[in-house]
Amino acid sequence: MNLSTFVKRLDQAGELIRIQERVSPKLEITEITDRFSKLPGGGKAILFEKTGTDYPVLINAFGSKKRIKIAFGGNSPDNFAGDILKMFDEVAHGGTGIAGKMRKIPLLGKASRWIPRHKKGRGDSQHVIDLNPDLTKLPVLTCWPFDGGPFITLPLVHTIDPVNGSANLGMYRMQVFGTDTTGMHWHLHKTGARHYQEYKKLRKKMPVAVALGGDPVYSYCATAPLPDGIDEYLLAGFIRKKPVTLVKCVTQELWVPEDCDFVLEGYVDPDEPLKTEGPFGDHTGFYSLEDEYPVFHLTAVTHRKNAIYPATIVGIPPQEDAWLAWATERLFNPMIKLAMVPELVEFHMPVDGVAHNLVLAKIDTSYPGQGRKVLHTLWGAGQMMFTKFTMITGGGPELTDYEKLARYISQRVNPADHVEIANGPLDILDHASRIPAFGGKIGLDATGPELFNDEMIADTFDDRKAIAFRSQHPQIAGMNLDWVKKGISVGLISVHKSYQGAIQEIIDEIRLTDSLNDIRFWIIFDAWVDLKDPHRIVWLTGSHVDVLSDVSIFKAEPGKPAGMMFIDATAKTPDLDGFMRPWPNPTVMDAETISLVDQRWKEYGAGKFIPSPSSAFSDSYKAGAVCFFLNSSVP
Repeated sequence: MNLSTFVKRLDQAGELIRIQERVSPKLEITEITDRFSKLPGGGKAILFEKTGTDYPVLINAFGSKKRIKIAFGGNSPDNFAGDILKMFDEVAHGGTGIAGKMRKIPLLGKASRWIPRHKKGRGDSQHVIDLNPDLTKLPVLTCWPFDGGPFITLPLVHTIDPVNGSANLGMYRMQVFGTDTTGMHWHLHKTGARHYQEYKKLRKKMPVAVALGGDPVYSYCATAPLPDGIDEYLLAGFIRKKPVTLVKCVTQELWVPEDCDFVLEGYVDPDEPLKTEGPFGDHTGFYSLEDEYPVFHLTAVTHRKNAIYPATIVGIPPQEDAWLAWATERLFNPMIKLAMVPELVEFHMPVDGVAHNLVLAKIDTSYPGQGRKVLHTLWGAGQMMFTKFTMITGGGPELTDYEKLARYISQRVNPADHVEIANGPLDILDHASRIPAFGGKIGLDATGPELFNDEMIADTFDDRKAIAFRSQHPQIAGMNLDWVKKGISVGLISVHKSYQGAIQEIIDEIRLTDSLNDIRFWIIFDAWVDLKDPHRIVWLTGSHVDVLSDVSIFKAEPGKPAGMMFIDATAKTPDLDGFMRPWPNPTVMDAETISLVDQRWKEYGAGKFIPSPSSAFSDSYKAGAVCFFLNSSVP
């Protein structure tokens, strides 16, 4: 399946909208796409046929379970998970004797048929060869108002380890600097960055090839959390049950899929000074800050006839990347169980946790401390090391039934006894940690028996206490105790944080207030936050918290059955919090583009009008600023 075939299948399935009016890649495409991607179920894929260039743009193509299944050939990722588990299990446990080895031979022979094949001559991706490349000819998106420039957002970046020759396929955003240069935003934890450091030691230029489009499973495989040294195209071959065909680049010693739509060939010179890249409206829902990254130099651009330019946008969840994460969750669940956590029943990454901020897991327990063991195992497992909040249960409801799950956990967790805090690596995009890429992680072990009858607290809770408390503290903007009334011991509060120590004062007052101090978990937000919106609550809690600085746990007071935990999920400033890193804006569209899309909606032929999701966030940022110290007293 190539990208054109994928588009046809989306169209036939009623999953595609074609917009034939000319639309600008600068902000306008993002604003239209954002309205669709946040619809229940992910909206529709969109093909923008007129972009001011020779090429249409396909976006939100992976933005639903149905479209993921179409990309996987009509199958759910769960279907492949069983086959992968069987293969891993037989290879790992087939036996050490002659009989065991013989049993592995047919399996290994079958797997060998999925190894990528090298083809002589040119491929479809090289129908047109341009040795004087000009990136302005491509409809590269400028996604958000404060982005540092246009960014290639769905690149398949090919590199090779210069020491052992192993190939890697990664997805690293690329800011366009000029007609033939871009940034190469590989994080320090990524394989591409490790390859770069090896070339730096050798004082050699690093060949890089960036493919765009082709079989949609390539884009998925580039995001898959495979171990370093495992060829991503082997996974693509496994999904397709046939090998990927590769052709040699025109100007670089690299091989790329023969059916891609575009290939950007070039190199990175490790001896060249780094260049400032960013800001960029990122998948966390906030701008990632400016930083220094290597420069990619183009030596050629090749493409197929009638090429389609693939793109994606990321930002405040939900976005298209959430569905790619869902595919990973379904595909890799059994592998995590086999390789690292044999007691694992399932794990789940809620969309609002933006993959690395919240992981839920259910395990089979057979001995004390097993929940803690699993917490530390997950924190040491590949990209799971970035997970900030992890919750482990030993049974109970489905992990996707959030209200029942929250009640189940609430009834089993005493903050003083069942919370584990550790520190270690964090995602480089985490803006809340005091030290970049390093900070705390917190785990809730709910694998034990029921300890608390929170339904009883819900039945006896006195609203008058909360009303009186709020009236006595004018810095409080809002309180939401709806979860308490549902038998979930979590209270939400929003504050005008206008002076140092305001948060600590609120914490101290709650601890001294009868009825309120029966609630074991409290989360504190800025005044602008809608405490009735559970999606925003989860998203901001994961994004705005440094576990080492913003989580306070207290042991049970005399006469109380349990301790209390407070989470400060407000934005942090140097004056009020001693936080010295820049604090970024959320990814919100500017008023001018929102108005433009509102006015043109009927022209697009995109169906019923969809209001801008950015409107709900208009008072959460300061217009005209990118990375700033947010004053949390914004009304």
